[in-house]
Amino acid sequence: MTAAADSHDLIRVQGARENNLKDVSVELPKRRLTVFTGVSGSGKSSLVFGTIAAESQRMINETYSAFVQGFMPSLARPDVDVLEGLTTAIIVDQERMGANARSTVGTVTDANAMLRIMFSRLGQPHIGSPQAFSFNIPSVTGRGAITVGGKTESREFAQLGGMCPRCEGMGSVSDIDLTQLFDDSKSLAEGAITIPGYTADGWAVRIIGSSGFVPADKPIREFTERERQDFLYKEPVKVKIEGINMTYEGLVPKVQKSMLSKDVDAMQPHIRAFVERAVAFATCPECGGTRLSEGARSSKIAGISIADACAMQITDLSDWVRGLDEPTVGPLLKNLQHLLDSFVDIGLGYLSLDRPSGTLSGGEAQRTKMIRHLGSSLTDVTYVFDEPTVGLHPHDIQRMNELLLQLRDKGNTVLVVEHKPEAIAIADHVVDLGPRAGSAGGEVVFTGTVDELRSSGTLTGRHLDDRAHLKETVRTPKGALEVRGASEHNLQGVDVDIPLGVLVVVTGVAGSGKSSLIHGSVAPRAGVVSVDQGAIRGSRRSNPATYTGMLEPIRKAFAKANGVKPALFSANSEGACPNCNGAGVIFTDLGVMAGVSTVCEVCEGKRFDESVLEYRLGGRDISEVLAMPVTEAEEFFAGGAAKLPAAHAILQRLSDVGLGYLTIGQPLTTLSGGERQRLKLATHMAEKGGVYVLDEPTTGLHLADVEQLLGLLDRLVDGGKSVIVIEHHQAVMAHADWIIDLGPGAGHDGGRLVFEGTPADLVAARSTLTGEHLARYVGA
Repeated sequence: MTAAADSHDLIRVQGARENNLKDVSVELPKRRLTVFTGVSGSGKSSLVFGTIAAESQRMINETYSAFVQGFMPSLARPDVDVLEGLTTAIIVDQERMGANARSTVGTVTDANAMLRIMFSRLGQPHIGSPQAFSFNIPSVTGRGAITVGGKTESREFAQLGGMCPRCEGMGSVSDIDLTQLFDDSKSLAEGAITIPGYTADGWAVRIIGSSGFVPADKPIREFTERERQDFLYKEPVKVKIEGINMTYEGLVPKVQKSMLSKDVDAMQPHIRAFVERAVAFATCPECGGTRLSEGARSSKIAGISIADACAMQITDLSDWVRGLDEPTVGPLLKNLQHLLDSFVDIGLGYLSLDRPSGTLSGGEAQRTKMIRHLGSSLTDVTYVFDEPTVGLHPHDIQRMNELLLQLRDKGNTVLVVEHKPEAIAIADHVVDLGPRAGSAGGEVVFTGTVDELRSSGTLTGRHLDDRAHLKETVRTPKGALEVRGASEHNLQGVDVDIPLGVLVVVTGVAGSGKSSLIHGSVAPRAGVVSVDQGAIRGSRRSNPATYTGMLEPIRKAFAKANGVKPALFSANSEGACPNCNGAGVIFTDLGVMAGVSTVCEVCEGKRFDESVLEYRLGGRDISEVLAMPVTEAEEFFAGGAAKLPAAHAILQRLSDVGLGYLTIGQPLTTLSGGERQRLKLATHMAEKGGVYVLDEPTTGLHLADVEQLLGLLDRLVDGGKSVIVIEHHQAVMAHADWIIDLGPGAGHDGGRLVFEGTPADLVAARSTLTGEHLARYVGA
């Protein structure tokens, strides 16, 4: 007879309605590997992340005291009737690592912490505690009087940190080009300051002009020495401006704090362009870019300093640590060794610990997060993965599959959202969502084994065995883009001519130097439009209509047709419903418990004031237009009373990239990763660049959508553009006109050009890993 405790071997979901899910009910076997498939936007993430994982996390948070919960993010209960059999969920997603300029691979994985303890115990000469080896801790000394129980005593204190005093632990020093900050022939009132966000009538400039330190109506070049010093470098001081207490500080320190302390990769494009124009970054001359003070660099173990250790490739560092025989720190060495071996096992041995974490790709960031869980002795946990094969060459997918199976075999439930057939193949159980995307999705169309899926007739089942063919003929290039001596990260002086006017695919194993080559030597050039996988910054008030700039012509058309002003047709401006301020929902904060959001009963979630909805364009009010899917809106603005070429052109691009099912007013926060990248691509398609660089555009795309993407790439090339794609998807490789393959391995075993030519030549030669896999894929 089985014990009652053993009967709970299923996770049961009943009536899930998050985002576009339509009352989904499904049972998932525990301690098995379940893969969730379906087109992008069919509801996979809403079910796995938005429902199962979210509720598991919320319930764990509720086990803490109200005091502790006050410090945690409050999570709302997902919209679902019943969830049973949940276990603790560990989410390993693709969010890029925090874009903090001080964050490195070593600091985010505890490897640096272990190295610091090791050097503080074994390093010769001995210089101090682990803090003395940290580039984030400055050395400080102080003395002063303190009062203890009524008696005054004088005390001194000192803290020895490892931060390089010259660059403050950043590794680089910045030199600001003042001519890029302002035009000295104008006065402040005439708009002399050319920094983004500093308009002549904006607050930032009004504070400077009204501070009393700087005249607002005199050209900057006529400032006295004192005025110029106060304008550029004055220390922060309190001033009263128009009756309000404000802080005034010089322009240079202000720009340094607001823009230069942030990671360049995470900035909005226009701010990034400004920073790249205005600031020259050079390696710090004092620490040589290691970020560490002289003391920290002088202490060594077996001739190696902590700076040398962090700069080594992890495979080499791992061998060095293995060779240390120091019983006094035995447990520490064992843990450090295990951590470094995990890096190598997961295929990240080519990184070094001093690599800034903001420069890792989405796939690398996800695998770095996995490292913590590989050695964990927890079992009966639910691991949730979001496309773990992103950024992986077919050669590396095999390894990732083994890791997922290893986690399962330890007695864990593994839930994976995935599109690649090689990864779907290892599933014990498959849940297919569909039948289509957006409002035409959100239903479970199949559950069962992989073999049953093949014969199920669903979209995924039909496309599971699709194989692309090599093209009969390839296009002829119209010139070339020359790259000479590229040596970013691990590139070893690569010289390559990238043909223009054709579809070029850059490939190679993870860490072979693809991104370094393209983002380092091609993307910064003039006329190149780069579409990466960085997240779209957007609140729940932004939607495809605001993001693409389409709302502007729509508002003007409504205003013109009704003889009123455009601001009425913005839910973030004058047209907002007064009850919910245009959010469509009322949010009630309940302190330590999850806040409750309810649909606003005045506007019924439409976000607009009632009077605004009386104005119509082509028979529809503004809320009805925002509720239209892209395909319907495209027809609506194509002709007739609502003819609007500006909006129609943007809608056409959205449907070209396969987003025809999105409603134009859907909050950006509800879009999946693949949808966000395609939304970016649609906006960039309007730019005037002649060369497009796409970074793994198949991320988050279903097998059936890849064909549509290839059609889009073809249209771009046939329209006279040059398209360069960094990609691992074999269907895209087979479709290329020209392939550039980097390798042969990763890290210092890579960074070289191993093949350039047509896909057919690559398959015929089979001289590289990519060639072998592609040959197998196309059945050559």
